[in-house]
Order: sequence, then structure tokens, then C-alpha cells
Amino acid sequence: MADAPFLLLSIRGEDEAADDEYRAMMRFTGLDEAGMPRIRLTDRELGDVDLSQWSGIVLGGGPYNVSDDPESKSTTQHRVEAELAALLRDIIAADFPFLGCCYGVGTVGAAVGAVIDRSHSEPVGGVTVDLTREGHRDPLFAGLPDTFDAFGGHKEAASLLPDGVVSLATSADCPVQAFRVGANVYATQFHPELDLDGICTRIDVYKDYGYFAPETAESLKDAARQRKVTHPMEILRRFAQRYSRPL
Repeated sequence: MADAPFLLLSIRGEDEAADDEYRAMMRFTGLDEAGMPRIRLTDRELGDVDLSQWSGIVLGGGPYNVSDDPESKSTTQHRVEAELAALLRDIIAADFPFLGCCYGVGTVGAAVGAVIDRSHSEPVGGVTVDLTREGHRDPLFAGLPDTFDAFGGHKEAASLLPDGVVSLATSADCPVQAFRVGANVYATQFHPELDLDGICTRIDVYKDYGYFAPETAESLKDAARQRKVTHPMEILRRFAQRYSRPL
């Protein structure tokens, strides 16, 4: 009997970044295109998602922020946010396996009443992540080093989590690097799919998106090369292994 696939939801309208993200997600989960189909929400409507047909759902990051001024949001961003909000209501109610990478903090956080704002943005590049006590106990994070390097870069973050939401990881400049809702709904602020090649691609693609001064792109790549990022990808592998189930 075949396993139910995982669904990747992408909010990247830029082909190079979207395709690189997709390849990385498949590589680090160990899945192929059949095992992880992709919907690019910038290109098409989400439509109905029957959770019973999937092992789990992964949401990638991108240039959207839930805390953006509503008047600055495009028609597509408004649609995507509405579709994700409705889907997340079902996912959280069912405690269905979900992993939101970067943008997941904003979307899942907003769904559960976290404070999402610009107080703890981090520049594009390496970040040092510290597991919390609960992180050490969590199935996706247990066994990772107390402190490890990851790649990230974001304008918004969670400043405060509501009661009942479990903080799994933190960093010096961003108090919430990962959290869990219920037993199976996860969000990370760092990007578990990003290796050195991936962060360099993101720097090239998004150098004019306001994350950093465009003229610093090469120095950011040089700084990224000084980091040894190997542990975040384990989270993706564990997510796929833990939640894979027969269709």
C-alpha cells in the first residue's frame, strides 16, 4: 500500500527561489515529487484540501508578512492569507501534522493569538539557535545539540506566545525560533531547508526586497560560509518519517 503524500505549499512567486526551495524540501525529507507535490499559491488558488489524503503539510517561507500594512498587500497576498487562515483552522482543530517554515510563525502564530510584529526581525544569514527545555523533549527536536547554527532572515516574528503553545527554540535576538501547537502543529522561524547553496540563492533572489542593503549581498554570502549548518535539516527528515502513513 502506498503512503499518503506530503503537501508543500509555496508562497514564492520567483521561480528560482521557489524551485530551489522545492528541491531542498524533497532532498531533506527524502521524498520525491510524487511523495511531496507542490502548490504554488502565488500561481493558483488553494482549493479544497482533504486532510485525510495527506500525511502532512509543509508551508515554505517567502516575502509575505502577516503584519504587513493591509493596504500594502497585493490581491494575491490577501487571497493566500485568507486561504491559509481557513486551512490552519482545520489543521489546528484536527491537530494534523503541519510544519511551517519561517512564514509559519506568522500564519500559525496569528491563528492561535500570538503577538506577531517587527520587534525581533533578524538579518539574512546565520543564526544561533538554542533549544528550550521543551525542545529537548520534542520528537522533532530531541537529540539535536543544545545550540546549533541555522540560516534565516525575517522581518516579523512572534514576540509573545499564548498559554498552551510550547516554545521549542529561541535565539539571542528572537525569543521564538520554533513552537508547537498541540502535539503535531509546528512552526520554525529559521529555515530548516536552507543549506549554504540555498541561502546564497535566496540572497541573490531577494536582494531588492528590503531584507538587507543590496550592496551587502556578497558580504552576506561570505558570512554564511563561516557557518556550519547541518542540524536543522534533521527536523524535516524527522517530520517526514514521523508522520508518513499509508493512504
